[in-house]
Amino acid sequence: MTRTVRMITLAASALAIAACAESITGSSGNDLLDAAFLTTPVGFESAASSFAAGNGPMGDAFMPGMRGGHRGPNGLGDGLGGGHDFMGGGFHDDFLGGPIGGGRPFDHGGFSSSSTCTFAATTGVVTCAPETHNGITVNKTVIYKNAAGAAQAAQDSTTNSVQTHVVVSGTMTRRDSNVTTVSSTSDRTVTGLTSTATQRTVNGTSGGTESTTGKDTVGTFTVARVIGDTTSGIIIPITNGKPTYPTAGTVIRSMKATLTYSGKAPTVSTRREVVTYDGSATAKLVITQDGTVKNCTIALPHGRPACS
Repeated sequence: MTRTVRMITLAASALAIAACAESITGSSGNDLLDAAFLTTPVGFESAASSFAAGNGPMGDAFMPGMRGGHRGPNGLGDGLGGGHDFMGGGFHDDFLGGPIGGGRPFDHGGFSSSSTCTFAATTGVVTCAPETHNGITVNKTVIYKNAAGAAQAAQDSTTNSVQTHVVVSGTMTRRDSNVTTVSSTSDRTVTGLTSTATQRTVNGTSGGTESTTGKDTVGTFTVARVIGDTTSGIIIPITNGKPTYPTAGTVIRSMKATLTYSGKAPTVSTRREVVTYDGSATAKLVITQDGTVKNCTIALPHGRPACS
């Protein structure tokens, strides 16, 4: 199988997982699963997505007994300290106006390469060496192109687009012998990166799964999380001296958590977040958690959701 075919196949897999996550609707949510929405699955922090995951090099798998504390105003537990406005560790700063400390959204296409990446002139693909931690492997490829559409070995001042592809897979065993298996794929394309560009455009998909089996004081369990997002038509005007935040496009984010003990019915909880930009300085956010809908607004840049 050629590299191009592999990339197309894996991209299709990401779309399928993301679509599955986005289609989540009703469920039988339970407080036992509140904490499942505070983080992303193991390894998913390496994905190109809207989730601002910050769980460490490989993150932490969700386990029965983890608590989210009291639910905050937007339906998420505050067990990690303070309220949480978005699931999966938060909403990435690039979708709210860029890094708080300065810089424009999606600089470098939101991708950080390393010296271990190599360029293949025949395909135009830059392939980075696999990174493995605790049994979980991350594979990254990127395609840099200038305004004329020619592939480049590395990003420079003439680079106009960055297309990233990230695959995470593997199995890790904890000290308590619980076993977690993960699989995720993400694809993102950012255009409008040249110094003369007046706007940036972002499109992408991500999807992932995490499944853990083990035993605790209750019994033998399986706990699973499915996560995904779709970034469609995000437009970010780039003008000197003015805030840079999206003025068009939609981000759809979803997660489903399922806990099953041997001999018992599964406990299921779902959450879906839809952010829509309409050209104003206020983005719309619709949160659906276990069938309950909240309509919210986000002041841009860097505002926090206000929900009715």
